[in-house]
Amino acid sequence: MAVKKPKKTKEDIQKYKRRHRIEIVLNDFEMQAFVNYCQKYKVNNKAKFIREAVMTKVLKKFDEDYPTLFDVPGSN
Repeated sequence: MAVKKPKKTKEDIQKYKRRHRIEIVLNDFEMQAFVNYCQKYKVNNKAKFIREAVMTKVLKKFDEDYPTLFDVPGSN
């Protein structure tokens, strides 16, 4: 049985609309590696893939840098 998704409101649509563009420049080797990766792993939506990879890295770093009450052994 399929689960119905809640309808998006106009506020939700405006809140999550992508308005900010970021451009990156790759050299020939980086581009070829990216193309090969996308072919090998059947990545169809390259923009989504890049966005998810970047945000995963950003959120992981935020999590690592979160202040703690006690020092973690071996973190120096």
